[in-house]
Amino acid sequence: MRAMKLSRAFTLIEPGPVVLVTTRDRGKNNIMTISWTMVMDFTPKFALTTGSWNYSFAALRKTKECVIAIPTVDLLDQVVGVGTCSGEDTDKFAKFGFTALDGKAVKAPLLAECLANIECKVIDFVPKHDIVVLEAVAAYFDTKRKETRMLHAVGDGTFVSDGRKYDRRKMMAAKLPAGL
Repeated sequence: MRAMKLSRAFTLIEPGPVVLVTTRDRGKNNIMTISWTMVMDFTPKFALTTGSWNYSFAALRKTKECVIAIPTVDLLDQVVGVGTCSGEDTDKFAKFGFTALDGKAVKAPLLAECLANIECKVIDFVPKHDIVVLEAVAAYFDTKRKETRMLHAVGDGTFVSDGRKYDRRKMMAAKLPAGL
């Protein structure tokens, strides 16, 4: 094996999938791209990392709700575009062609073009690490969508997508929650 720069080690385990997080504050919808997410056990709890450098962060802290939308590989250019401009001066829905749908539990919009949407409430902030802990209150999956491959950021401007699925549910049955 060849040594690599420690500063690039994160590119080996950059989490995925890349998600779009929507917020709504004072009647204005916004979207931000996030690649730093984490599931928290076999519960409907998630964590993401963001902070004041993102325009949506103030809305997230104020309203304590959002939607995690999961885009697919066909939306890569829109996902990158959303992440490279600010909602402070850009209507990202208009610019990138996203359709806002009303959720049932939060005011932040679902994204019609995404494979899945998860309505969330903020249940904790960990300021030292800019971690936002979320609890899902509703979730939706588009069963009619043909493209289902999700995006994963490598962290250096490149992305990979899901491929073949390998089923090992029988082998892992003792470790999985009932009903999965």
